[in-house]
Amino acid sequence: MLLIQPPLVSSRFHSLYFITRPHHRFFQRPISAFSATGSCSPSSSSSYFSSWNGLDASEEEDEFSTFVRRRYDFSPLLKFLSRFGPVELVLDSVNLEPLPVSLDPVEFELAESYKAVPAPYWHSLLKSLCSSRSSLGLAYAVVSWLEKHNLCFSYELLYSILIHALGRSEKLYEAFLLSQKQTLTPLTYNALIGACARNNDIDKALNLISRMRQDGYQSDFVNYSLVIQALTRSNKIDSALLQSLYREIKHDKLELDVQLVNDLIMGFAKSGNPSRALQLLGMAQSTGLSPKTATLVSIISALANSGRTLEAEALFEELRQSGIKPRTKAYNALLRGYVKTGPLRDAESMVSEMEKSGVSPDEHTYSLLIDAYVNAGRWESARIVLKEMEAGDVQPNSFVFSRLLAGYRDRGEWQKTFQVLKEMKSIGVKPDRQFYNVVIDTFGKFNCLDHAMTTFDRMLSEGIEPDRVTWNTLIDCHCKHGRHIVAQEMFEAMEKRGCLPCATTYNIMINSYGDQERWDDMKRLLGKMKSQGVLPNVVTHTTLVDVYGKSGRFNDAIDCLEEMKSVGLKPSSTMYNALINAYAQRGLSEQAVNAFRVMTSDGLKPSLLALNSLINAFGEDRRDAEAFAVLQYMKENGVNPDVVTYTTLMKALIRVDKFQKVPGVYEEMIMSGCKPDRKARSMLRSALRYMKQTLRAS
Repeated sequence: MLLIQPPLVSSRFHSLYFITRPHHRFFQRPISAFSATGSCSPSSSSSYFSSWNGLDASEEEDEFSTFVRRRYDFSPLLKFLSRFGPVELVLDSVNLEPLPVSLDPVEFELAESYKAVPAPYWHSLLKSLCSSRSSLGLAYAVVSWLEKHNLCFSYELLYSILIHALGRSEKLYEAFLLSQKQTLTPLTYNALIGACARNNDIDKALNLISRMRQDGYQSDFVNYSLVIQALTRSNKIDSALLQSLYREIKHDKLELDVQLVNDLIMGFAKSGNPSRALQLLGMAQSTGLSPKTATLVSIISALANSGRTLEAEALFEELRQSGIKPRTKAYNALLRGYVKTGPLRDAESMVSEMEKSGVSPDEHTYSLLIDAYVNAGRWESARIVLKEMEAGDVQPNSFVFSRLLAGYRDRGEWQKTFQVLKEMKSIGVKPDRQFYNVVIDTFGKFNCLDHAMTTFDRMLSEGIEPDRVTWNTLIDCHCKHGRHIVAQEMFEAMEKRGCLPCATTYNIMINSYGDQERWDDMKRLLGKMKSQGVLPNVVTHTTLVDVYGKSGRFNDAIDCLEEMKSVGLKPSSTMYNALINAYAQRGLSEQAVNAFRVMTSDGLKPSLLALNSLINAFGEDRRDAEAFAVLQYMKENGVNPDVVTYTTLMKALIRVDKFQKVPGVYEEMIMSGCKPDRKARSMLRSALRYMKQTLRAS
């Protein structure tokens, strides 16, 4: 895996250095950073330099710092390096001045006076300077000066301290440039990985870990913690990636400390893998490591989101029995499970228990309770919750109303949007961007595009700037209802207002162009997407395969699959479903079977949708025996047939005039627990009608 570097220009013309005067390397007289007035008086700079060792207590002990100050005075050196004013870390595109042929006598005398200073004291000085963003330039000047006079031999530690400080100061680009001045060692690797993780540049951090392993080094547990925390913060956490990192940790035999264990558990929980989180929790508890309350709450939340309410309850009780009083966030995590699985009585009792325990419900608690009532169709109860919020001094906000509206939307009652808006206005709650996004989505889903555009105009008139979600929702709803020209106009308006399209935006437009068979425009859009630094994702490739397949451009669809694999992306089962279904619609059963085989060879488990598409392909190709072989495969591999499966099989039998077998399939469908729909009943009636006609004819 290659290291992703920041966008560097030629190293011949770019380097890290300090602003200089023409006659001296590194320095220039800018405004002083050592005084509030912007001037650098001798007294103020002396005061600053005499306190250079004001280190963080966690990094250096006071006794050591006091000893260093008593024995070595670095004030002359710091004054010399900043004699023209503060030094700043900058980039320039010109060559540096050549090194002077002779040393300044003062500089030579300084170098001689510091020859006996041990390396740990230089490290202590550097850490002190790096503790402030304003003295990072001076810190680098010290390191450069030490290198120039060869006064300290552990330069990798000095550089790692500087890289760490640059990362902490959000100067990741400068940290990468600095790392190129020395061969990367375990110390500088770890400092650079930590800097990337702290700045949420996860791809660079992971690539550095990979490169570090290739060089025969191993990262430390602190960096793994920082990377996992960055993944969790950015909501890019993926269970497979996390499992890969955990395998590396185990392979390198790194000792898991409390922080790393908690980060791993929380990471698996946030990635939607509560089972793995519970395994690690058990392992940690068995070795005497105590999980943090936030870690347990994240597992409860993950279990609740997965519908595993009983396990979430058990963990909640364990939290309570350990002597920790659950707070609002823990109650909300369990309440989410009750809302998801449907026992309204449990949701109500949970809120009552919160109040009895002295834990105050917050806006999120009430919004979850509103979700529960809306899901149960108890609209009046949902409105009562709004009144309870006011009585409990919790002002209903726009988010709460957006959840109420989302409930109406999901149940198809979009007309109640106007009622929700009226209620908001009556209690003085102003709609925010998120609420307007839900309103636009509601109107869009039910083809009320004029209402959606009116809502958009109202949003703009109130000074609320649309975000990507707003634009994507508008573009998507116009595309889905065939208004491609308006969608194109919205896409252009989005860019004009300075909102850069994301991968989702491009995916919607690619699908739009594909539906219109505007292949050249689609290719141009893909090129534009890449030129703007937006990388095509799995959804992009799935959309391409789908539109190519539906139009019969199967070679293009297969090329898209191969291109995806070549850049390291793994095709999803959804992508193969689209391809198999496209072949099925055209009766190309052999090609559908080949796509199915490639899917299984890629380690993907065939979904019910893919298998139903395969049955349809055989049916269209009048190969009923193979269609029933797929049904047998489903039974043997634990895939439960649904009403679509049996209906497609009945259609396949009717196509080859085997009407007498249709009632048997219909009966098997009922015996398997599938409720026949209108299409299934229609298939049965058609078969019986043909059977009667055959009997009359004979």
